[in-house]
Amino acid sequence: MALYDAHNHLQDERFGNRQAELLELCRLEGVTAMVVNGSCEEDWPAVEDLARNHPEVLPSFGYHPWYIGRRSPVWLERLREQLDRIPSAVGEIGLDRWKPDLPYEGQEEVFLAQLRLAADRNLPASIHCLRAWGRLYDLLRSHPRPACGFLLHSYGGPVEMVEPLARLGAYFSLPGYYAHERKTRQREAFRRVPPDRLLIETDAPDQLPPPERIRHALHEPVTGRPIHHPANLPAVYAFAAELRGWSMETLIRRVEENFLRLFGHVWPAKLSSAIHRTTTEATANPKAPVT
Repeated sequence: MALYDAHNHLQDERFGNRQAELLELCRLEGVTAMVVNGSCEEDWPAVEDLARNHPEVLPSFGYHPWYIGRRSPVWLERLREQLDRIPSAVGEIGLDRWKPDLPYEGQEEVFLAQLRLAADRNLPASIHCLRAWGRLYDLLRSHPRPACGFLLHSYGGPVEMVEPLARLGAYFSLPGYYAHERKTRQREAFRRVPPDRLLIETDAPDQLPPPERIRHALHEPVTGRPIHHPANLPAVYAFAAELRGWSMETLIRRVEENFLRLFGHVWPAKLSSAIHRTTTEATANPKAPVT
């Protein structure tokens, strides 16, 4: 059974250059594809390198709102060039009024420039939003959006906004972090996500699930702090199945349909090859993917 991670940061330095090792375990757990998101000009080359060397890595390039203060004067041109170099999505982009001491000035300008780029090329955009949901909705409603849709990764907005955002083209990816008991509001929102708009993510190395749900422990080499292993994706699927009251088979089928609808036109040959590989491996060794 093919599993899809709609959003992570496999290029992150906290993995200590162990990406090949991590991906090997991901394959054993049935992970077919993962969208790996760049956050700034500095890490875009690392994302591209992963995509060129690992068939399950689907690259995405964008400026995260946390890092726009370091953007170069030619950042947008560099982003266009990066998207020209390899089939890609746009992300991670967005708005953030939560992070302490993060200026809001400039965020909307950078976000809208990237959203327009995604719309012009009909590329899915992976969007980060914290404490700016009303403004994000207004901007999405009043500006061009990619016809294929866009992803609200780790959606944490109000329950009441799920339906209006879905009408604009939103997909919503659920992280394992929302399995923590205190995340009751976020879980309720995901119970309301339309079945044809639900996706699953790890956001690795961040957003660890509760300890009892972690299948593969991982620690940052320098600090020893726990980080999220992308091979924990099956545990996030299990949480999602519980949350929605679906069988694992139903969830896997629906998420695959949704993932391919949103992302499939960007990497059709790559995804077709990855699905074939996963199916072949599952037939040869039915215990490899976690079901």
